[in-house]
Amino acid sequence: MGEFFRPENRDALVSALSRRHWRYLAGGTDYYPSIVGKTETSDILDLTAVAELRGISEDTAYWRIGATTSWSEIRDYNFPPFFDGLRLAAKEVGGMQIQASGTIGGNICNASPAADGVTALLALDAEVEILGPQGIRVLPIDQFVIGNRRTALKEAEIVYGIRIPKPAGDSAFGYFKKLGSRRYLVISLVMVSAVLCLTKDRKITDVRITVGACSEVACRLFQLEKALAGASIDENLEDAVKAEHLAILSPIDDVRASAEYRLQAAQSMLRDMLSEWGQYE
Repeated sequence: MGEFFRPENRDALVSALSRRHWRYLAGGTDYYPSIVGKTETSDILDLTAVAELRGISEDTAYWRIGATTSWSEIRDYNFPPFFDGLRLAAKEVGGMQIQASGTIGGNICNASPAADGVTALLALDAEVEILGPQGIRVLPIDQFVIGNRRTALKEAEIVYGIRIPKPAGDSAFGYFKKLGSRRYLVISLVMVSAVLCLTKDRKITDVRITVGACSEVACRLFQLEKALAGASIDENLEDAVKAEHLAILSPIDDVRASAEYRLQAAQSMLRDMLSEWGQYE
């Protein structure tokens, strides 16, 4: 192994970023399996001691989740209901050991098409704080994850945190569900997530619906969102889902499922989701 450095604060971290080409270590749940049977020669920058990278906070406009916040912390935090999708996604990330070690920043940097966190964060309209030697810049999540295992990070940059804007409306709810070949410890075949904002008379004022594992990156279904605007969640909403609403998706055929199966499953899961919304109080 090359150099190993564990900065203890933001200043030391920023100083280290431009010193050399590092491999960044947070939870390590993707890193350690990747080096099994190999001789690792990378220089490792361990992010786990930097307090500013961890934790959950809020102000008047945003919630903020630090990049090295674990999935178990997100799973167990007392968020308002519009975070329910992200909390449900946190419960689906591997087993309890992975949830205790794996981080939200690592999940989005890994940029897998089947990343549970990206689908839920896209529905939350999240923004990514990126730290580099020049300071912090912010990108929407859909501009940060740009392809299969590809992000908009530049040399000497890391994810610093994630901002989630507070919703408008009288009430807001989140949703997440994934389909896999078994119930637990599985890579997603299809994921659906949503955040919806309601008036007091239960009409939809804003809705964001996302599908993951059916394209290189998670996709928002803007046409379906438009079709649902102004509807009451007590209506028979599942009939609103049409095949053309899924035209933006581009699933692949692989050993886990065919593209046709993924599309059919996505449509069925979306209809199930809309039928469940009438249960919200």
